[in-house]
Amino acid sequence: MTRTDSGVTAVLDEVTALVPTLRESGAEAEQRRWIPDENIELLDKAGVFRLAVPRRFGGLGAPVADQAAVLNQIARGDSATGWVSMIWVSSAWVPSLFPEQAQEEVYAGGSVRVSTGFTPSGTLTADGGDGYTLDGSWKWISGSQGADWALLSALLAGPDGTPAPYAALVPLSALTVADDWYASAGAGTGSSTVTAAGVSVPAHRVVPLTDVLAGGEYPFVPFFMAQGAAAYIGMAKGAYERFLERLPGRGITYTSWTDQSLSPLTQVQVALAANRIEAAEALQERWLRRLQEHADAGTQPDVAERAAARGRAAYAIQLAKEAVDGLFEAAGASVILSDEPLQRFHRDIRGLSLHALFTFTTNQEVHGRAILGLAPDTPFL
Repeated sequence: MTRTDSGVTAVLDEVTALVPTLRESGAEAEQRRWIPDENIELLDKAGVFRLAVPRRFGGLGAPVADQAAVLNQIARGDSATGWVSMIWVSSAWVPSLFPEQAQEEVYAGGSVRVSTGFTPSGTLTADGGDGYTLDGSWKWISGSQGADWALLSALLAGPDGTPAPYAALVPLSALTVADDWYASAGAGTGSSTVTAAGVSVPAHRVVPLTDVLAGGEYPFVPFFMAQGAAAYIGMAKGAYERFLERLPGRGITYTSWTDQSLSPLTQVQVALAANRIEAAEALQERWLRRLQEHADAGTQPDVAERAAARGRAAYAIQLAKEAVDGLFEAAGASVILSDEPLQRFHRDIRGLSLHALFTFTTNQEVHGRAILGLAPDTPFL
């Protein structure tokens, strides 16, 4: 897609130049279980966290394809930094669905980092005034250690006592972030548990979760799937580049091949990886274009299109994962050393692809039901 906004082009150029720096930081991110502060500062300076902020608040209000292109480059540098950036950027436009007062509070600085928890593991209780009290804990909150705001799902009892899920915007400073993130994949994402204990939330920062899922300019779930796929494809690109960087001078131990690149098997493995990545990008291009067509026309995708977005995004992620799997198996035993970025791309893309909304088989089921004229059997469309 043609990029016409000079501000977005500048962000993309600067982020692309940062790829080597981000890749170097991968080992440090794993050791501290959180991406380096320097990464956040560099990306903030580049304008990454202004991408999804509405223009009227000093943001870039970038189209979804441009946001995806930037996230792709970040993940190409480092999987953990790419994942956290994806969470922050893909969530940063959601406050635009809230009342004006909430938008003014969240977007005051023109650049914002928002972490999310959509499992309704908390409760909202009317406080007797114009607001609510929030209590609960939310696991797996990626980026919680460096976010400005959290968007958390909690149950609120209706007039008849029946609880329904709502979304609450809360400053991270009002929450407790646990030091409990110990993982074999995505170790640098800092996906810790956050807890709210009697946190006051004004009414203008609480909306029904169904309003969030309905979206605004873009429908939330297809938008989030598109951003997520961009990060996974970026990880696959990073692994592919690293494989090629390691290849010169390498042989295949216990064989006659002193130059691995001359082996037909290696040639096939590299071609398969390259074509899987390109196929994933082609799928991505299709749904990004369709999302933008709807946004430009002021329309919304129907149920079948939303289901297709989930199925195609998950298929692209599967292709990216298969590409990395093949490269890892072709890389030789030294690839398992902890200072080798390729093994980190491999562990991270496999582990992060287990995220419930990105799971391959679940999304193919949703897509398949729509193809067969059946109800999608999920509200997350």
